Amino acid sequence: MSTQTAKPVQLTIPISDEAISRLKVGDHIEVSGVILCGRDAVLPKLVKLLESGKEASIPVSLQGGLIFHTAVSPAGIGPTTSNKVEIEGSIPALSRAGIKVHLGKGALHEETVAALDAENAIFAITPPTTALFQAKIVSQKVAMYPEEGMEALYEVEVDRLPAIVAIAHGETIY
Repeated sequence: MSTQTAKPVQLTIPISDEAISRLKVGDHIEVSGVILCGRDAVLPKLVKLLESGKEASIPVSLQGGLIFHTAVSPAGIGPTTSNKVEIEGSIPALSRAGIKVHLGKGALHEETVAALDAENAIFAITPPTTALFQAKIVSQKVAMYPEEGMEALYEVEVDRLPAIVAIAHGETIY
């Protein structure tokens, strides 16, 4: 059966290593549960906390999580370019800390592909379809860095948020 017509793989937060191991590039996924939303204003701050041994000060669980590279605005959520230095640079550390899915858009560097593979994490993409995503949000709240406004780190509960696996197990669509 073609991946394009296959039923999407359902993932629920927290996502297990086993679930990630079964995914391949081109798979359609739908994620449900509480995800994290952040981008260039907050992801480097999270990495700094992790690298300084202050992960206990992070009030959200990263284990088995998904981080969506987006701001959260009244208009909704939509992917930002993931290969911005501040965002792509956060992917290895956040993967080591337990994030299993990084969701955004755009190609990533070879080093990031290797880091994802080493941590059994994946990168998924989605087109900028803010209206669709708004309909998938159950609830949202600021988790950290409220001073960043819509670029704060948010916890957003979603129901069947769609994406396509773009990088998994050292392979990439790019």
